[in-house]
Amino acid sequence: MKRIYISTLLMLFVVTAFAKVKLPNTISDNMMIQRDKPVSVWGWADSGERVTVSLNGQTMKTKAGKDKIWEVQLPAMPYGGPYEMTVQGNTNTIVLKNILIGDIWVCGGQSNMEWLMQDVRNADYEIKNANCPTIRLLHINRAMSNKPELDVDTSGWMECTSQTVPRFTAVGYFFARELQKEIDVPIGLISSSWGGTVVETWTSMEEMGKIPGYAERVKMMCDPGFFHKFEKKDQPDIYQVLESDKGLSEKWYLPETNITKWKETHLPGMWSGMRIYGDGVIWFRKEFDLTAEQAKEPIVISLGAIDDWDVTYLNGQEIGKMDSYNTPREYIVSPERLKVGRNVLVVKAVNHTGDGGFTGEMKQMYCLTANERIPLAGDWKYRVSQIIETTETLGPNSYPSLLYNAMLAPLTKFPIKGTIWYQGESNSGDAYRYRSLFPNMIRDWRKQWKYAEMPFYWVQLANFMKPAEEPGQSDWAELRESQHLTLELPYTGEALAIDIGETEDIHPRNKQDVGHRLALNALAKTYGKEVEFSGPEYQSMKIDGNRIILTFNHIAQGLVAKDKYGYLKGFTIAGADQKFVYAQAAIKGNTIVVSSDEIENPVAVRYAWADNPIDANLYNSVGLPASPFRTDTWKVRTQY
Repeated sequence: MKRIYISTLLMLFVVTAFAKVKLPNTISDNMMIQRDKPVSVWGWADSGERVTVSLNGQTMKTKAGKDKIWEVQLPAMPYGGPYEMTVQGNTNTIVLKNILIGDIWVCGGQSNMEWLMQDVRNADYEIKNANCPTIRLLHINRAMSNKPELDVDTSGWMECTSQTVPRFTAVGYFFARELQKEIDVPIGLISSSWGGTVVETWTSMEEMGKIPGYAERVKMMCDPGFFHKFEKKDQPDIYQVLESDKGLSEKWYLPETNITKWKETHLPGMWSGMRIYGDGVIWFRKEFDLTAEQAKEPIVISLGAIDDWDVTYLNGQEIGKMDSYNTPREYIVSPERLKVGRNVLVVKAVNHTGDGGFTGEMKQMYCLTANERIPLAGDWKYRVSQIIETTETLGPNSYPSLLYNAMLAPLTKFPIKGTIWYQGESNSGDAYRYRSLFPNMIRDWRKQWKYAEMPFYWVQLANFMKPAEEPGQSDWAELRESQHLTLELPYTGEALAIDIGETEDIHPRNKQDVGHRLALNALAKTYGKEVEFSGPEYQSMKIDGNRIILTFNHIAQGLVAKDKYGYLKGFTIAGADQKFVYAQAAIKGNTIVVSSDEIENPVAVRYAWADNPIDANLYNSVGLPASPFRTDTWKVRTQY
């Protein structure tokens, strides 16, 4: 909230200041300029003031308009540098040094794109060897706005060195490093990302205002009193809310509670990520199994920090409670409260200030037995008891376009080469809608940049969470499908991470392979290099008795089962009853034959259709994994 007001005041100062020419924060020392495109330079000055811009032997003059904004376009230039740029007004001259001309890539998305170099696998080694003066870095600080801004919050461009790279996007750096192994062109990276965010907040108001279900909220953002609703209002005391908690009166903590009306969410996570805003009470529920041996010994239930309060139950009995928003919860449970088989964990979470939620890390959510650590992160059920509607907190997902307005709109005047994108985790609960929201965003960016052929390459969601014991529904598999379908748009590409995820951490530390696979797309599709950029991609199926025969694109020199004994895994098969079972699969030439003794008349096959298909092992001959797929078009869980 405070950040937005500051941003607005800064813009007001910029357009009302007199006497001195001013540049946006994106035009600075060490900057990168996009090659082979007209060079846009703009800024602010007193109305009518003459401004002269010189770069690489080219000079252009203009006047500031009545809105005190000026802009020039220098002719397109080939890559090279370093150069100096001079911007001269009536009373001051700005000289920018160490400028390169090359290719600029925007790095967007949520936390996996935001993930820092200092936190990757082999970070010390990578940072030590990251002195790359022809890679330039521009980090956009987090900000929100209800209208498109004129400038971003950033400290300016930096050379890539061991001192500057540790707190920069790792995926972006490894992408640029891979490009420079093959092309002799300077690379600029603009990092604009925010963890835990949905695709809607990165799409312009112009586009979101056209979509049913969002248009009304976009209209609300245009209200001059938009910010007032986030000011503290008179409201019931949280203790009054607790007194009327129907979850307590109806005993939602009991295992036999009817949960047909409970919804699904993913934990850890904030209430705002569930589109729930305000103070109140929400009940969460998850089931896990214990063996007879495990149930004989005490266990530890670890939930990470919960903002603000919690009362936690296991099998209908209270096992602990805490009133502290930042203290990790660890509750020891004695054997007499445990059951062999299904155990029901219920958490009553109370929020009384700001945003609520489970704020710890994935690895902090587990059940520790004498012989196993059972992950508790992932899918949970929840039901709202009561939310005080008079309170609304403003987060990046509260309204559409908040991050586009503050962190992208000002960049659209900046010519770029293309975009890399790592996002989707926060949209997994609405995965089917993502098949329209995501391509809409790409088309929108191309429109806003006036660049219809903008290359746009993304990372498909990595494998994550506890592997499923039986074939079933998967929000993450549905989200991956929505991402893959977006390849129907021209000038797009997809890098798979289905084999480099981590079961208990949504943030894989292996960002090197992610950057490499993104770069393969760019090298092949943008730079015209003859490299294979994709793993096997499902093409067609044919039913042959009790078998289904599959064909694929992008097999390179052939299909490969990455297994010591050559077994192919990760396939399921179903008949007309739509009940999938694990299948036998074998590579036959350039096809795969799938079958099961349990299915006499198969009609559909799925591959790697799970949150964490950890056993999926189909690759092509150059070591790129196959994309998850399904041959059916049956209704999926997030399809409403």
